[in-house]
Amino acid sequence: MTATASTRGFWLLRDIPTVAWLAAAGAVALVHPLVPAPRWLMLHLLLLGALGHAILVWSRHFADALLRTPAGDHDRRDQNVRLLLLNGGTAAVVTGVPGDWWGIVVAGALAVAGAVGWHGLDLLRRVRRALAARFAHVVRYYVAATAFLPVGATLGVLLARGLADPLDTRLRLAHAAVNLLGWVGLTFAGTIVTLWPTVLRTRMVPGAEAATRRALPVLLLGILGTALAAWLGPPVVVAGALAVYLSGLVLVATPFVRTGWQRRPESYASWSLLAGFAWLLGTLAVLAVAVALSATWETVSARVTWAAPLLAVGFGAQILLGALSHLVPVARGGGPARVRATAAEMDRAAGLRLALVNGGLVVAAAPVPSLVRVAATVLVLAGLAAFLPLLVRGLRAGRRAAGATSAPGDVTVADAAPPPARRTAVVGLAVVVLAVAAAAAADPAALAVRTAATNGAASGVTDAPTRTVAVEARDMRFFPSEVTVPAGTRLVIDLVNTDDSEVHDLVLAGGMGTARLAPGESATLDAGVVTTELDGWCSVVGHRQMGMVFTVHVEGEAAAPAAPTPEDNHPAGHATDRPMGEFDPDFVARDAVLPALGEDTVHELTLTVREQQQEVAPGIVQTLWTYNGTAPGPILHGRVGDVFEITLVNDGTIGHSIDFHAGALAPDRPMRTIAPGESLVYRFTATRAGIWMYHCSTMPMSAHIANGMFGAVIIEPPDLPPVDRSYVLVQSEFYLGADGGEVDVDKVAAERPDLVVFNGYADQYDARPLPARVGERVRVWVLDAGPNRPTSFHVVGGQFDTTWAEGAYLLRSDDGGTGGSQTLALAAAQGGFVELAFPEAGHYPFVSHVMVDAERGARGVFEVSP
Repeated sequence: MTATASTRGFWLLRDIPTVAWLAAAGAVALVHPLVPAPRWLMLHLLLLGALGHAILVWSRHFADALLRTPAGDHDRRDQNVRLLLLNGGTAAVVTGVPGDWWGIVVAGALAVAGAVGWHGLDLLRRVRRALAARFAHVVRYYVAATAFLPVGATLGVLLARGLADPLDTRLRLAHAAVNLLGWVGLTFAGTIVTLWPTVLRTRMVPGAEAATRRALPVLLLGILGTALAAWLGPPVVVAGALAVYLSGLVLVATPFVRTGWQRRPESYASWSLLAGFAWLLGTLAVLAVAVALSATWETVSARVTWAAPLLAVGFGAQILLGALSHLVPVARGGGPARVRATAAEMDRAAGLRLALVNGGLVVAAAPVPSLVRVAATVLVLAGLAAFLPLLVRGLRAGRRAAGATSAPGDVTVADAAPPPARRTAVVGLAVVVLAVAAAAAADPAALAVRTAATNGAASGVTDAPTRTVAVEARDMRFFPSEVTVPAGTRLVIDLVNTDDSEVHDLVLAGGMGTARLAPGESATLDAGVVTTELDGWCSVVGHRQMGMVFTVHVEGEAAAPAAPTPEDNHPAGHATDRPMGEFDPDFVARDAVLPALGEDTVHELTLTVREQQQEVAPGIVQTLWTYNGTAPGPILHGRVGDVFEITLVNDGTIGHSIDFHAGALAPDRPMRTIAPGESLVYRFTATRAGIWMYHCSTMPMSAHIANGMFGAVIIEPPDLPPVDRSYVLVQSEFYLGADGGEVDVDKVAAERPDLVVFNGYADQYDARPLPARVGERVRVWVLDAGPNRPTSFHVVGGQFDTTWAEGAYLLRSDDGGTGGSQTLALAAAQGGFVELAFPEAGHYPFVSHVMVDAERGARGVFEVSP
């Protein structure tokens, strides 16, 4: 197949957007912790942006070539308008969804649907004018594909609005079916029948056209069946519809394989197309089986989450780059020498690139530790990203060779392709192996699966009967939560995490267990030969206390005493076994001064969840979960009517969330728990004054707050009088685990704090007093972050002439009265402020007058100078 005259040369709206969308997807992959919804964004930049634009361009090009319909004077103008609509609509969608701007999402979806619908009507008009054309059936694939994208866009708009499960899961599956299997899959299936022999520089095998004609109704039935079953049926019906779609692909694959056997792939384009088709067939086959075995829609959601990036990258990205590697040199034209030079550059390191992408994807698809998956993902991105600089090099080489002469006639990329780079493929596979080994060595504990220790009998018995049990981890429970096996049975547990966002594992008494599993991941745990009853639990902080426990019962022979439970909640070397040390001379207390209130009415901030060791008292270190590295998190300061746009990025190892008491809105979407590596945008308007708490609302909420995930938002009441100094004190509690460890959730449940502190560190303002001067008016904002203890804020030697709590004045200095206040009493999550002036120089302690808490660290000093 050759390029027509109308498509040769440079065409801005045809040639630039696909490359731009690919570059944008790569950029998001590099900075994903800093952008909202990075996974969603990368998928849509690739599938809707890059692939969508390429489909609109090249399906029209192929239709003209196959139908032999000449392009009219207005055709290029209409195509430009459609491309502007498509790309503008895509830009609106990929900005509107992460920003939660539903109106922009609707406008973008309408533009996309309009462009694709117009394109489909244009193709339908052309195919009707050329009914006798040999390849009219191929163009019918394109027409059918355009009918699906508007449906997918509509479903996408509904999903952006926010839906409850299981409706959300059902619509996401239907959305993926009509877009990926319909819009992208049908276009690919129709194109490959003619593109594949052209890339391989061979003839079409007999029967290829007939197979393509038979496949179209089967594929359509599979797509419609999958979408309808996702909406109405049980998971097993979805699996059946996917199997129908697969059977249609097999019809297309039969002549595809015969053609490849007749003329073996050599170029990057041919191998990339082959790999993409293989990923499509393989991933859909595995997905169909997994969905058929799924008992709940939560499990289906996890399976689709696993499959989506494999289909997007393994299939979508590879067929796009393979097709472009063939088409770009030909479409640019300029003579045989120019085509050969461009193609040769774009074929460089073909084996290496293919090995990095496909080897990395195989590793990433397996149930490997997160660090190994990260390393594999980096290799995949490197293999894909190499296309862009090679494209630039190819175009430059083509320009330099434009004056060269060669034999006349049409030239294909395959003519210029060098021999297959098998040596670089070996290098690529070696790089993948080394990267995986290095990542595993950097995190050896994650590989493991902890050792399968014995539990009362030798687990090395090889002739024991084996029982395999499938267990799901979700909703803070194991399903099933207990199993019964005969004594002497080898127990194997297949654990899958079907939660939407939480990380889970399974640990059995005696020390054996799985690695921590992200949503959608699975692991196999060999518990050995069971002779005694075993207890199991999820070791993520707080999950066991929330009821995430598992029991293995033994029947038959008398059971030996149960294996001891590790002291996971009260390990040796507990932090409270040691007294607090002395403050270092260079100790710097957290700045308690209220941040200045600027003129901005829109406040944008990224809060990144980090897990890091911090000192919480002299000589006492804990691993805290923090917002931006501090506990409490950053202080936000604004006025009534201000807008706050907060981007939450989870760089932790378990699920986290955020809840702003300063905003009033439905919690379903902005307060949802997000998995490690994900992000969300939380936008609210401050409509009422107060010192409001924000905190992680992931369960168990008490543990997340107690381990550092909280902060304050101060919204000033209107006409708040100025003062000389403003301080902020956030009281919270620490329930200390092991030295350097995380929160002790049993202590939280028993309400036995080790430390009660202001601004995250015990006694810090006793060691580093807060300054003031005699006669100055001092305002102290106080928030009780809890999670459990109340406070009764008091300044020793001082009297408050103004107190304001939970949005109202209790006492005002300007009301003409003679009354005063000695404390500001607040329950957990309440806040307010007090004002006073110090009568003389000296040191004025401030405390929580719940005195046991003052003695636990909730105290400080105002140092008042003349």
